[in-house]
Amino acid sequence: MAERVHAADAFIRQFAEENPDSGDPERRRREVRRAIESYGTYEHTTDELVFGARVAWRNAARCIGRLYWRSLVVRDLRHLRHPDDIAEQSFEHLRLAGNGGRIRPVISVFAPDRPGRPGARLLSEQLVRYADDPASAERLTLARNLGWKGGKEEFEPLPLLVQAAPDRTPEYYELPEDALLEVELRHPHHSGFAGLGLRWYAVPAVSDMRLEIGGVSYPAAPFNGWYMGTEIGSRNLGDSDRYDLLPSVAALFDLDTASDRSLWRDRALVELNLAVLHSFHESGVTMADHHTESARFLAHIERERRNGRAVPADWSWIVPPLSGSATPVFHRTYDPPDAGLRPALLRRPANDPWGTSD
Repeated sequence: MAERVHAADAFIRQFAEENPDSGDPERRRREVRRAIESYGTYEHTTDELVFGARVAWRNAARCIGRLYWRSLVVRDLRHLRHPDDIAEQSFEHLRLAGNGGRIRPVISVFAPDRPGRPGARLLSEQLVRYADDPASAERLTLARNLGWKGGKEEFEPLPLLVQAAPDRTPEYYELPEDALLEVELRHPHHSGFAGLGLRWYAVPAVSDMRLEIGGVSYPAAPFNGWYMGTEIGSRNLGDSDRYDLLPSVAALFDLDTASDRSLWRDRALVELNLAVLHSFHESGVTMADHHTESARFLAHIERERRNGRAVPADWSWIVPPLSGSATPVFHRTYDPPDAGLRPALLRRPANDPWGTSD
């Protein structure tokens, strides 16, 4: 309890410092302390929740897209605990964030953990994932064990997996067609690229992290920004343990794959990334390229420094996986990630969504 009081005090002070017109922080601290002493927890005001969620994004050391943290749309859904309601509002999250292609950063915050009454968990890694993605193998197995009959076609979305309590069987929910915004991938200079039959979803809504604000944990809080092209072109489609498409792209472009010295992987990677950027642009779907996003991140650092705030960053995640040294984020160091920095978006234990370790 003392730890929660300390975390709450720290958050209330931070909220008051960054929101000087919010009222008397001492009165709010006393109110929060009384609630924790009586019930073991407390409830954030709407303004506190919005601020905490946005600052959690600001503190995300692995995210290069934090320049727009103030624009995050925060959906207060703390009254929802039932899997049916969580699934329904998760699909609504995709519709709102998709926004006809003009992607909006959104977080949907469902019921928090309370003493003796944990909040529901989203077991899906993202609100949209494809069943044939090797990264989805465990969740595909779980969905099938729950009775799902799909997963036989390429780029078929997995159902959303929601678990109400550790002793309850998870529920699965098919994604409605109107909640799924996808982009078919084409190449600007090679008409045969479309024959590969590739596509990708437009809203990268992460759903297996928990939001922690002032000692209160929100285990179901899916959130999204918009894609940077290399996330799809270099990692999702290019990685050898994901879709491993570089050999197929190399064959399409008749690249010499007999020797690594031909740099065929590098050339195929550029063509694949070019196709991703071109396709999203032509489809009117928001996407950033890694050069522009790198410059934006440095602008974010400068803005934060003017406000007297450090910018924790994990270099290995901030530097793009394509042409890293050609971007300005490569040639500098950063404030190190701070595991104790709060508010925060925290990884749940990979094999135990009901665990508490970060």
